[in-house]
Amino acid sequence: MASIFSRIVAGEIPSYRVAENDKFYAFLDIAPLAKGHTLVIPKREVDYFYDLEDDELSEMIVFAKSIAKKIKATTGCKKVATVVLGLEVAHAHIHLVPMNTEKDVDFSKEKLSLTPEEFAEIAASLQ
Repeated sequence: MASIFSRIVAGEIPSYRVAENDKFYAFLDIAPLAKGHTLVIPKREVDYFYDLEDDELSEMIVFAKSIAKKIKATTGCKKVATVVLGLEVAHAHIHLVPMNTEKDVDFSKEKLSLTPEEFAEIAASLQ
């Protein structure tokens, strides 16, 4: 069975798309730590981040870098954290989280609750 992320890429599950190319897809996290929290995934379903081929891994980081620059410019954060956790969904992914302090990247804290309109506005600002 395809991962939830593969179903998002296939258009079976809606998402707030931020960027896309032929190999990667970026969309807003629906349980964000901060406004602009974005997930970057390979379109090819691979469970573990470090099981990606070397060229895929490097291309994914470069793809994420362009999005992180937009997140930083749009949100005004000090930096954009790049986090690889990978246990909650069996599909390699990177979290890009706007941060002003290291506490902003505490995944145990309460997530933001945003309206569909807020998600759409944030996604549009990052495209």
